[in-house]
Amino acid sequence: MGRVRVVRHSGLRRRAARRRVLWAGGEVLVTVGVVLLLLVVHQMWWTNREARAGAERQVRALERSWDGGGDEGDGESPAAVPVASDPPAPASDGASGRSGGGARRPAVESAPDWSKAYAILSIPRLNLRVPVAEGISRSGVLNKGYVGHYPGTQQPGQAGNFALAGHRNTHGEPFRYINRLQPRDTVRVETRSATYTYAVDRTLRQTAAHDGGVIRPVPRSTVLPDRGYDEPGHYLTLTTCTPEYTSKYRLVVWGKLVSMRPR
Repeated sequence: MGRVRVVRHSGLRRRAARRRVLWAGGEVLVTVGVVLLLLVVHQMWWTNREARAGAERQVRALERSWDGGGDEGDGESPAAVPVASDPPAPASDGASGRSGGGARRPAVESAPDWSKAYAILSIPRLNLRVPVAEGISRSGVLNKGYVGHYPGTQQPGQAGNFALAGHRNTHGEPFRYINRLQPRDTVRVETRSATYTYAVDRTLRQTAAHDGGVIRPVPRSTVLPDRGYDEPGHYLTLTTCTPEYTSKYRLVVWGKLVSMRPR
């Protein structure tokens, strides 16, 4: 006669328990993967979609307001802001600095409300047209898809440095491709009273996040002292994070005022 196989129930229970643990672990991993995928979709697609739509609405609202359509949007007109002697570090080279065109400065208007859009930034090479708001907070300005004006730097057309920050990735990513700007590319800033045209002059491909020198009235890097300017002028500074999808360093583009056209 053949041997009778003895089944040990304790062994069956251990195998069943291992299968349950493996199954539960697999379900947890799948769930975590789905959640992470949804988070990536939200950050990389949904925030861009929402921010761009909101920024486009704000641009249209500002244009209607300036044309007398009665829609004030969420902002007011620009005015002078005192220049700080030691400006904040940035969020996220050519000839020296006098503006061309013999530009006349328009009448000073009331100061813009904090975090409110009051100007429109246009960069034809990048097919970009976005609102400019006062301040560089993430929740109040940058995450709306707006470009933020550094407090303590000058307003458009004024002597000194009109300095702006914008996201490079997510939330509309208006400055994603500013690394593509070339010398003499134009950047326009429209306000209720005038349109200011700047010409791109120099690009600082990478500097430290704490390099506040790049947004001073006469911009010059404190990390790379050979990069920047020596003389007063009418400057524009665009800053964003680099490399993409990180905030470790800053990319800086500088321009100079070349013309002003009253509205």
